[in-house]
Amino acid sequence: MKITDVKTYQLSVKVDQPFTSSRGWWYGMKSAMIIKVETDEGLVGWGEAYGPAAVSRAVIESLFKKQLIGRDPFDVEVIWEHLYNLIKDYGLSGMTISALSAVDIAMWDLMGKATGRPIHKLLGGCFRNPVTAYATGFYFTDLDRTLEDAVEEAQKYLAQGFKAMKMKIGLGDLRKDLKRIEAVRQAVGDEVKLMVDANHCFTVPQAITIGRELDKMGIYWFEEPISPEDLDGYQQVTQALDLAVAGGENEFTKFGFREIIARKAMDIVQPDVCAAGGITECKKIAAMAQAHWVECVPHAWGSAIGMAATLHFLASLPDCPPCLCPVPPLLEFEQTFNPFRDDLATVQITHENGQVAVPEGPGLGIEINQEVIDKYLVKS
Repeated sequence: MKITDVKTYQLSVKVDQPFTSSRGWWYGMKSAMIIKVETDEGLVGWGEAYGPAAVSRAVIESLFKKQLIGRDPFDVEVIWEHLYNLIKDYGLSGMTISALSAVDIAMWDLMGKATGRPIHKLLGGCFRNPVTAYATGFYFTDLDRTLEDAVEEAQKYLAQGFKAMKMKIGLGDLRKDLKRIEAVRQAVGDEVKLMVDANHCFTVPQAITIGRELDKMGIYWFEEPISPEDLDGYQQVTQALDLAVAGGENEFTKFGFREIIARKAMDIVQPDVCAAGGITECKKIAAMAQAHWVECVPHAWGSAIGMAATLHFLASLPDCPPCLCPVPPLLEFEQTFNPFRDDLATVQITHENGQVAVPEGPGLGIEINQEVIDKYLVKS
Protein backbone atom coordinates (compact mmCIF):
# COMPACT_ATOMS: atom_id res chain seq x y z
CA MET A 1 0.00 0.00 0.00
CA LYS A 2 1.39 3.39 -1.04
CA ILE A 3 0.22 6.93 -0.32
CA THR A 4 -0.94 8.71 -3.47
CA ASP A 5 -2.30 12.01 -2.14
CA VAL A 6 -2.80 14.11 0.98
CA LYS A 7 -5.77 16.47 1.12
CA THR A 8 -6.30 19.12 3.77
CA TYR A 9 -9.60 20.59 4.91
CA GLN A 10 -9.80 23.75 6.99
CA LEU A 11 -13.21 24.00 8.66
CA SER A 12 -14.79 26.95 10.45
CA VAL A 13 -18.11 27.78 12.08
CA LYS A 14 -19.54 30.62 14.13
CA VAL A 15 -20.45 29.47 17.64
CA ASP A 16 -24.01 29.93 18.80
CA GLN A 17 -22.96 31.61 22.06
CA PRO A 18 -19.50 33.22 22.46
CA PHE A 19 -17.60 32.15 25.58
CA THR A 20 -14.33 32.77 27.35
CA SER A 21 -12.06 31.33 30.01
CA SER A 22 -9.42 32.93 32.21
CA ARG A 23 -7.33 33.36 29.05
CA GLY A 24 -9.32 36.56 28.48
CA TRP A 25 -10.41 36.44 24.86
CA TRP A 26 -13.83 35.43 23.60
CA TYR A 27 -14.34 32.43 21.35
CA GLY A 28 -16.74 33.48 18.62
CA MET A 29 -15.60 30.93 16.03
CA LYS A 30 -14.52 27.32 16.09
CA SER A 31 -12.16 25.80 13.56
CA ALA A 32 -10.68 22.43 12.73
CA MET A 33 -8.00 21.13 10.36
CA ILE A 34 -8.46 17.59 9.18
CA ILE A 35 -6.60 15.62 6.53
CA LYS A 36 -7.43 12.73 4.23
CA VAL A 37 -4.57 10.49 3.12
CA GLU A 38 -5.37 8.50 -0.01
CA THR A 39 -3.68 5.27 -1.13
CA ASP A 40 -3.30 3.15 -4.26
CA GLU A 41 -5.48 0.46 -2.68
CA GLY A 42 -8.48 2.79 -2.35
CA LEU A 43 -8.23 3.08 1.43
CA VAL A 44 -8.17 6.53 3.02
CA GLY A 45 -6.95 7.60 6.44
CA TRP A 46 -8.19 10.58 8.40
CA GLY A 47 -6.24 12.75 10.82
CA GLU A 48 -6.64 15.98 12.75
CA ALA A 49 -4.32 18.76 13.91
CA TYR A 50 -4.99 20.78 17.06
CA GLY A 51 -4.76 24.57 17.08
CA PRO A 52 -4.94 27.30 14.42
CA ALA A 53 -6.16 25.44 11.35
CA ALA A 54 -4.58 27.65 8.70
CA VAL A 55 -1.09 27.21 10.19
CA SER A 56 -1.11 23.41 10.39
CA ARG A 57 -2.67 23.27 6.93
CA ALA A 58 0.23 25.30 5.54
CA VAL A 59 2.78 23.03 7.25
CA ILE A 60 1.23 19.89 5.77
CA GLU A 61 0.76 21.29 2.28
CA SER A 62 4.14 23.02 1.99
CA LEU A 63 6.38 20.58 3.91
CA PHE A 64 4.83 17.19 4.62
CA LYS A 65 2.73 16.33 1.58
CA LYS A 66 5.56 15.79 -0.89
CA GLN A 67 7.41 13.71 1.71
CA LEU A 68 4.45 11.36 2.09
CA ILE A 69 3.68 10.53 -1.54
CA GLY A 70 4.83 6.98 -2.27
CA ARG A 71 5.26 6.04 1.41
CA ASP A 72 3.81 2.91 3.03
CA PRO A 73 1.56 3.90 5.98
CA PHE A 74 2.78 0.82 7.89
CA ASP A 75 6.16 2.55 8.16
CA VAL A 76 4.56 4.79 10.75
CA GLU A 77 7.66 5.10 12.96
CA VAL A 78 9.91 5.74 9.97
CA ILE A 79 7.51 8.40 8.67
CA TRP A 80 7.26 10.06 12.09
CA GLU A 81 11.02 10.27 12.51
CA HIS A 82 11.52 11.48 8.94
CA LEU A 83 9.01 14.33 9.27
CA TYR A 84 10.23 15.27 12.75
CA ASN A 85 13.82 15.49 11.61
CA LEU A 86 12.70 17.47 8.57
CA ILE A 87 11.40 20.25 10.87
CA LYS A 88 13.85 19.77 13.72
CA ASP A 89 15.81 22.97 13.11
CA TYR A 90 12.73 25.18 13.53
CA GLY A 91 9.78 23.11 14.72
CA LEU A 92 10.52 21.19 17.90
CA SER A 93 7.12 22.12 19.33
CA GLY A 94 3.94 23.98 18.48
CA MET A 95 2.06 23.92 15.21
CA THR A 96 4.60 21.84 13.29
CA ILE A 97 4.07 19.00 15.76
CA SER A 98 0.30 19.45 15.59
CA ALA A 99 0.54 19.03 11.84
CA LEU A 100 2.69 15.92 12.34
CA SER A 101 0.02 14.62 14.73
CA ALA A 102 -2.61 14.76 11.98
CA VAL A 103 -0.39 12.75 9.65
CA ASP A 104 0.34 10.17 12.33
CA ILE A 105 -3.33 9.65 13.20
CA ALA A 106 -4.10 9.12 9.51
CA MET A 107 -1.35 6.46 9.31
CA TRP A 108 -2.90 4.54 12.21
CA ASP A 109 -6.35 4.84 10.61
CA LEU A 110 -4.95 3.37 7.39
CA MET A 111 -3.15 0.53 9.18
CA GLY A 112 -6.34 -0.38 10.99
CA LYS A 113 -8.39 -0.33 7.80
CA ALA A 114 -5.79 -2.39 5.93
CA THR A 115 -5.82 -5.08 8.64
CA GLY A 116 -9.53 -4.83 9.43
CA ARG A 117 -8.77 -4.05 13.08
CA PRO A 118 -9.53 -1.07 15.34
CA ILE A 119 -6.54 1.04 16.32
CA HIS A 120 -6.70 -0.08 19.95
CA LYS A 121 -6.02 -3.66 18.81
CA LEU A 122 -2.91 -2.49 16.97
CA LEU A 123 -1.82 -0.71 20.16
CA GLY A 124 -1.96 -3.92 22.16
CA GLY A 125 -5.56 -4.14 23.25
CA CYS A 126 -8.33 -2.37 25.07
CA PHE A 127 -8.08 -2.11 28.86
CA ARG A 128 -11.57 -0.68 29.18
CA ASN A 129 -14.67 -0.38 27.02
CA PRO A 130 -16.64 1.74 27.54
CA VAL A 131 -14.56 4.53 29.02
CA THR A 132 -15.79 6.96 31.64
CA ALA A 133 -16.13 10.52 30.39
CA TYR A 134 -16.14 13.83 32.18
CA ALA A 135 -17.99 16.89 30.95
CA THR A 136 -15.76 19.87 30.25
CA GLY A 137 -17.57 23.18 30.31
CA PHE A 138 -18.45 25.96 32.71
CA TYR A 139 -16.94 28.64 30.51
CA PHE A 140 -17.84 32.25 31.19
CA THR A 141 -20.63 33.53 28.94
CA ASP A 142 -22.25 36.22 31.14
CA LEU A 143 -19.89 37.81 33.62
CA ASP A 144 -22.87 38.95 35.71
CA ARG A 145 -24.14 35.38 36.16
CA THR A 146 -20.99 33.28 36.53
CA LEU A 147 -22.22 31.50 39.66
CA GLU A 148 -25.82 30.97 38.54
CA ASP A 149 -24.78 29.74 35.10
CA ALA A 150 -22.29 27.29 36.61
CA VAL A 151 -24.89 25.75 38.92
CA GLU A 152 -27.40 25.39 36.09
CA GLU A 153 -24.79 23.80 33.86
CA ALA A 154 -23.74 21.37 36.59
CA GLN A 155 -27.33 20.29 37.10
CA LYS A 156 -27.68 19.71 33.35
CA TYR A 157 -24.64 17.41 33.25
CA LEU A 158 -25.86 15.60 36.32
CA ALA A 159 -29.22 14.96 34.63
CA GLN A 160 -27.35 13.59 31.59
CA GLY A 161 -25.68 11.00 33.78
CA PHE A 162 -22.15 12.39 34.02
CA LYS A 163 -20.34 11.34 37.20
CA ALA A 164 -17.40 13.68 36.57
CA MET A 165 -17.14 17.33 35.47
CA LYS A 166 -14.48 19.97 34.94
CA MET A 167 -15.16 23.65 35.41
CA LYS A 168 -13.26 26.76 34.38
CA ILE A 169 -12.01 29.12 37.06
CA GLY A 170 -9.94 32.31 37.11
CA LEU A 171 -12.25 35.28 37.67
CA GLY A 172 -9.53 37.50 39.11
CA ASP A 173 -10.81 37.15 42.67
CA LEU A 174 -9.99 33.98 44.60
CA ARG A 175 -13.03 34.43 46.86
CA LYS A 176 -15.29 34.68 43.83
CA ASP A 177 -13.77 31.55 42.33
CA LEU A 178 -14.11 29.60 45.56
CA LYS A 179 -17.71 30.67 46.06
CA ARG A 180 -18.58 29.51 42.54
CA ILE A 181 -16.80 26.17 43.00
CA GLU A 182 -18.52 25.60 46.33
CA ALA A 183 -21.92 26.29 44.75
CA VAL A 184 -21.25 23.69 42.04
CA ARG A 185 -20.01 21.17 44.62
CA GLN A 186 -23.22 21.59 46.59
CA ALA A 187 -25.27 21.24 43.40
CA VAL A 188 -23.69 17.94 42.31
CA GLY A 189 -22.91 16.38 45.69
CA ASP A 190 -19.79 14.71 47.01
CA GLU A 191 -19.99 11.58 44.84
CA VAL A 192 -19.34 13.42 41.57
CA LYS A 193 -15.70 13.91 40.60
CA LEU A 194 -15.20 17.65 40.20
CA MET A 195 -12.10 19.09 38.56
CA VAL A 196 -11.09 22.72 37.99
CA ASP A 197 -9.09 24.26 35.15
CA ALA A 198 -7.43 27.63 35.63
CA ASN A 199 -5.95 27.84 32.11
CA HIS A 200 -2.66 28.95 33.70
CA CYS A 201 -3.92 32.24 35.14
CA PHE A 202 -2.43 32.12 38.67
CA THR A 203 0.93 32.93 40.19
CA VAL A 204 2.61 30.23 42.26
CA PRO A 205 1.48 31.73 45.63
CA GLN A 206 -2.08 32.19 44.33
CA ALA A 207 -2.18 28.62 43.02
CA ILE A 208 -1.01 27.21 46.34
CA THR A 209 -3.48 29.34 48.29
CA ILE A 210 -6.52 28.39 46.22
CA GLY A 211 -5.29 24.81 45.84
CA ARG A 212 -5.42 24.26 49.60
CA GLU A 213 -9.03 25.43 49.62
CA LEU A 214 -9.86 23.20 46.64
CA ASP A 215 -8.51 20.21 48.54
CA LYS A 216 -10.99 20.88 51.35
CA MET A 217 -13.83 20.70 48.80
CA GLY A 218 -12.67 17.33 47.50
CA ILE A 219 -11.62 18.60 44.07
CA TYR A 220 -10.26 15.69 42.03
CA TRP A 221 -7.54 17.59 40.18
CA PHE A 222 -6.32 21.18 39.69
CA GLU A 223 -5.52 21.73 36.02
CA GLU A 224 -3.06 24.27 34.60
CA PRO A 225 -2.78 26.40 37.74
CA ILE A 226 0.20 28.41 36.41
CA SER A 227 1.93 29.25 33.14
CA PRO A 228 3.25 26.19 31.28
CA GLU A 229 6.68 27.79 30.84
CA ASP A 230 7.26 27.78 34.61
CA LEU A 231 8.31 24.19 35.29
CA ASP A 232 10.03 25.16 38.55
CA GLY A 233 6.79 26.79 39.63
CA TYR A 234 4.81 23.66 38.75
CA GLN A 235 7.15 21.65 40.91
CA GLN A 236 6.56 24.06 43.80
CA VAL A 237 2.78 23.93 43.42
CA THR A 238 2.69 20.14 43.06
CA GLN A 239 4.87 19.59 46.11
CA ALA A 240 2.88 22.07 48.20
CA LEU A 241 -0.55 20.58 47.50
CA ASP A 242 -2.14 17.28 48.47
CA LEU A 243 -4.62 17.29 45.59
CA ALA A 244 -3.42 16.25 42.13
CA VAL A 245 -1.99 18.91 39.83
CA ALA A 246 -2.55 18.35 36.09
CA GLY A 247 -1.17 19.95 32.95
CA GLY A 248 0.68 19.44 29.72
CA GLU A 249 -1.96 20.04 27.06
CA ASN A 250 0.37 22.66 25.54
CA GLU A 251 3.46 20.46 25.58
CA PHE A 252 4.78 18.47 22.63
CA THR A 253 6.61 15.16 22.04
CA LYS A 254 8.39 12.90 24.50
CA PHE A 255 11.19 15.44 24.67
CA GLY A 256 8.85 18.15 25.92
CA PHE A 257 7.32 15.84 28.54
CA ARG A 258 10.63 14.35 29.67
CA GLU A 259 11.50 16.93 32.34
CA ILE A 260 7.88 17.32 33.49
CA ILE A 261 7.65 13.60 34.19
CA ALA A 262 11.16 13.00 35.50
CA ARG A 263 10.84 15.88 37.97
CA LYS A 264 7.25 14.93 38.84
CA ALA A 265 6.33 18.55 38.28
CA MET A 266 2.75 17.37 37.67
CA ASP A 267 0.78 14.48 39.13
CA ILE A 268 -1.18 14.05 35.89
CA VAL A 269 0.12 14.75 32.37
CA GLN A 270 -2.36 15.54 29.62
CA PRO A 271 -0.92 15.09 26.13
CA ASP A 272 -3.30 15.71 23.24
CA VAL A 273 -3.04 13.13 20.43
CA CYS A 274 -3.85 15.86 17.89
CA ALA A 275 -1.06 18.10 19.20
CA ALA A 276 1.69 16.24 21.06
CA GLY A 277 2.81 14.09 18.14
CA GLY A 278 -0.07 11.77 17.35
CA ILE A 279 -0.79 8.30 18.65
CA THR A 280 2.77 7.12 18.02
CA GLU A 281 4.30 9.77 20.25
CA CYS A 282 1.58 9.82 22.89
CA LYS A 283 2.10 6.11 23.56
CA LYS A 284 5.74 6.90 24.31
CA ILE A 285 4.77 9.80 26.57
CA ALA A 286 2.35 7.51 28.42
CA ALA A 287 4.99 4.79 28.80
CA MET A 288 7.45 7.32 30.21
CA ALA A 289 4.77 8.56 32.63
CA GLN A 290 3.98 5.00 33.74
CA ALA A 291 7.68 4.34 34.40
CA HIS A 292 7.65 7.29 36.83
CA TRP A 293 4.21 6.49 38.30
CA VAL A 294 2.71 9.67 36.90
CA GLU A 295 -0.85 9.42 35.59
CA CYS A 296 -1.57 10.07 31.91
CA VAL A 297 -5.04 11.46 31.16
CA PRO A 298 -5.20 12.87 27.61
CA HIS A 299 -6.53 16.30 26.76
CA ALA A 300 -9.19 16.31 24.03
CA TRP A 301 -10.67 19.20 22.08
CA GLY A 302 -11.60 18.77 18.46
CA SER A 303 -13.63 16.90 15.90
CA ALA A 304 -14.96 13.35 15.78
CA ILE A 305 -11.59 12.33 14.33
CA GLY A 306 -9.67 13.61 17.34
CA MET A 307 -12.25 12.15 19.70
CA ALA A 308 -12.00 8.71 18.09
CA ALA A 309 -8.18 8.80 18.15
CA THR A 310 -8.26 9.80 21.82
CA LEU A 311 -10.66 6.96 22.64
CA HIS A 312 -8.34 4.35 21.13
CA PHE A 313 -5.29 5.83 22.85
CA LEU A 314 -6.99 6.12 26.24
CA ALA A 315 -8.48 2.63 26.03
CA SER A 316 -4.98 1.24 25.43
CA LEU A 317 -3.52 2.78 28.62
CA PRO A 318 -3.04 0.40 31.56
CA ASP A 319 -4.34 1.34 34.98
CA CYS A 320 -1.81 3.37 36.92
CA PRO A 321 -1.34 1.91 39.45
CA PRO A 322 -2.85 -1.53 38.81
CA CYS A 323 -4.91 -2.67 41.78
CA LEU A 324 -8.08 -4.42 42.85
CA CYS A 325 -10.21 -1.29 42.41
CA PRO A 326 -8.33 0.84 39.85
CA VAL A 327 -9.18 4.41 38.96
CA PRO A 328 -9.15 4.42 35.14
CA PRO A 329 -8.12 7.48 33.13
CA LEU A 330 -11.06 9.66 32.18
CA LEU A 331 -12.09 10.82 28.71
CA GLU A 332 -12.49 14.55 28.28
CA PHE A 333 -15.89 15.21 26.64
CA GLU A 334 -15.99 18.91 25.83
CA GLN A 335 -19.51 20.34 25.87
CA THR A 336 -19.49 23.61 23.93
CA PHE A 337 -21.08 23.94 20.49
CA ASN A 338 -19.04 21.86 18.03
CA PRO A 339 -20.60 20.46 14.84
CA PHE A 340 -17.21 19.02 13.85
CA ARG A 341 -17.44 16.72 16.86
CA ASP A 342 -21.16 16.06 16.69
CA ASP A 343 -21.86 15.84 12.94
CA LEU A 344 -18.63 14.98 11.11
CA ALA A 345 -18.95 11.23 11.68
CA THR A 346 -21.94 9.48 10.14
CA VAL A 347 -22.53 7.81 13.52
CA GLN A 348 -22.07 10.32 16.33
CA ILE A 349 -19.66 9.61 19.16
CA THR A 350 -21.81 10.15 22.21
CA HIS A 351 -22.16 9.08 25.80
CA GLU A 352 -24.72 7.14 27.78
CA ASN A 353 -24.77 8.14 31.42
CA GLY A 354 -21.23 9.42 31.09
CA GLN A 355 -19.92 6.25 29.41
CA VAL A 356 -18.50 6.32 25.87
CA ALA A 357 -18.02 3.21 23.75
CA VAL A 358 -14.65 2.71 22.07
CA PRO A 359 -15.18 2.26 18.30
CA GLU A 360 -14.75 -1.34 17.16
CA GLY A 361 -14.64 -0.77 13.40
CA PRO A 362 -11.39 -0.82 11.41
CA GLY A 363 -8.94 2.02 12.05
CA LEU A 364 -10.52 4.92 13.85
CA GLY A 365 -13.82 3.08 13.54
CA ILE A 366 -15.78 6.04 12.17
CA GLU A 367 -17.01 7.08 8.74
CA ILE A 368 -16.67 10.72 7.70
CA ASN A 369 -19.60 12.68 6.28
CA GLN A 370 -18.24 14.60 3.27
CA GLU A 371 -21.33 16.84 3.27
CA VAL A 372 -20.33 18.22 6.67
CA ILE A 373 -16.85 18.99 5.35
CA ASP A 374 -18.34 20.77 2.35
CA LYS A 375 -20.70 22.76 4.59
CA TYR A 376 -17.98 24.21 6.85
CA LEU A 377 -15.03 24.25 4.45
CA VAL A 378 -12.97 27.44 4.32
CA LYS A 379 -12.42 28.15 0.63
CA SER A 380 -8.77 28.86 -0.16
